[in-house]
Amino acid sequence: MTYSPTILVFDSGLGGLTVLREVVAARSDAHYVYVADDAFFPYGHHSEDEIIARVVPLMGELIGTHDPDLIVIACNTASTLVMSHLRAAYSVPFVGTVPAIKPACAQSKTRRVSVLGTKGTVKREYTKALIRDFAQGCEVTLVGSPELASLAEAALSGQAIADGDILAELIPCFVGDANDAGARTDTLVLACTHYPLLLDRLEKLAPWPVDWIDPAPAIARRVSDLLGPHTGGIVQSGAEMIFTSNRAHSLAAALTPFFGGRAPT
Repeated sequence: MTYSPTILVFDSGLGGLTVLREVVAARSDAHYVYVADDAFFPYGHHSEDEIIARVVPLMGELIGTHDPDLIVIACNTASTLVMSHLRAAYSVPFVGTVPAIKPACAQSKTRRVSVLGTKGTVKREYTKALIRDFAQGCEVTLVGSPELASLAEAALSGQAIADGDILAELIPCFVGDANDAGARTDTLVLACTHYPLLLDRLEKLAPWPVDWIDPAPAIARRVSDLLGPHTGGIVQSGAEMIFTSNRAHSLAAALTPFFGGRAPT
């Protein structure tokens, strides 16, 4: 019998689906458990101590129930706050999600990079340390968006979201002269896993073209490396979707593409 590893993907809500999509593409042999902590969403509305006190014991319950081989924390806020606590408490391998400042600054030609995240992520010392270590002389603009994660959740649920509401969150990322391509923002880090859910809209509304940096492909590569080679035999295993609020949802059609075509139970 062929062994199928279990990967648990955890986020405050549905943003981690953008990470799940890449991980599933890399590891079709795994069984997936996606946990949306919607009972505590959005994390940006809670203090750091509250998030730590929430996530650490909750993760213990999830490990006890699902016995995962690996856990992906598909949330920048939780990763920058809780990862050290999780690794100290549990022996399961964890893969986190942190703002992709290093690759963004390495590739920027104008040396102007913006980081779009939640208010909590952009103010966190962890993020500032990444800039100190990896800015490589770039001017890095931190933009804390109060509403974009909630707008992304609403859009995935089928609600109509006005262009103006998205643009209000996005526009502070664009720094410099719009008419001078050599002296304006050219690279934008999506430092919240919710934001790629709106990438088509963001690209359309941007005042000029930029490179959008999404950490999900790199996370998927890391997960695959930690799991080791495919064991073969299984094309794909099952998928589960868990909301901590236990709310009923009718998102199966919207969620299936993120699970690689599997219908989550």
